[in-house]
Amino acid sequence: MQKTVAELAKILGGEVLGDGSVTIQGVSGIKEAKEGEIAFVANQKYLSLIDQSGASAIITSKEVSQSSKPLIRTDNPSLAFAKAVSLFAKNKLKLPRGIHPTAVIGKNVKLGKDVAIQPYCIIEDDAEIGGASLLYSGVYIGQQAKIGEQCIIYPHVSIREKVIIGNRVIIHNGTVLGSDGFGFAKIRDIHHKIPQIGTVVVEDDVEIGANVTIDRARFDKTVIGRGTKIDNLVQIAHNVVIGENSIIVAQAGISGSTVVGKNVTVAGQAGLVGHITVGDNAIIAAQAGVTKDVPPSACVSGYPAKPHQIAKRINAYVQKLPELFKKVARLEKTKKSRT
Repeated sequence: MQKTVAELAKILGGEVLGDGSVTIQGVSGIKEAKEGEIAFVANQKYLSLIDQSGASAIITSKEVSQSSKPLIRTDNPSLAFAKAVSLFAKNKLKLPRGIHPTAVIGKNVKLGKDVAIQPYCIIEDDAEIGGASLLYSGVYIGQQAKIGEQCIIYPHVSIREKVIIGNRVIIHNGTVLGSDGFGFAKIRDIHHKIPQIGTVVVEDDVEIGANVTIDRARFDKTVIGRGTKIDNLVQIAHNVVIGENSIIVAQAGISGSTVVGKNVTVAGQAGLVGHITVGDNAIIAAQAGVTKDVPPSACVSGYPAKPHQIAKRINAYVQKLPELFKKVARLEKTKKSRT
């Protein structure tokens, strides 16, 4: 597929600066791009790379006013480039169609129009798969589970019984939704399993990375709110509720019954204890250990997590401890020599 810069600008909602007749047939990063490809620059500190790049055109912000290459100036270069990537990449892969004969489909299963099911999928009794959804090889769908429309479920995903998935949800390889919550009662040094009879609800437009585990609720439901994006290797425990449009980054862990608000960012390797609330628009920094409620719009870091400015100050003091130790040792030595 080929598009001129002018045609691309119209699709991306941008304006052309320079020669709009240049032909584009692919996308790439600013450093890797070759002739015939378009790249983007969103950060001002990388503007110097525009003239060095092999790209035939660049997507930039509207603040950029001159360049040796044709530009497509947009309000949001990152979003515009994402659209360009989708435009050029969408026809490169042949998507599966139809139901493979090796798929095992139970009784009373409801399949929507244009559902695609690849080899060795298992769909248990009374499950529902919405129209235009795609199940890659080896996916397991439990009894009475419901998958919405236009979902993409990649290989070896397990969606357990009674789990509910909304529309346009993407779930990557190896993820497990609806495994039992970690609930045990200790009696006379023996751990007795507490039945986990709730479910998991994943709302529309959620994307879940590879090897994520989201546990079913003990009662009621574990909820992943609309538009939330979850990175690889994340653990979300039973009865957790995550609000809309939040970001949960790799290796984060959220303990049972914690409520995470809307537009929250939980950075990599952060850990949250159970039964706390994180307010809307809060930011949990990488490797933070959150042991109590976080107010809306707060930014916390460190262990135990504190307001970020306080945590930075404490860390600065900690870095000075070796110097302070030497100073105290000198003072003690001086005191001893005088006595």
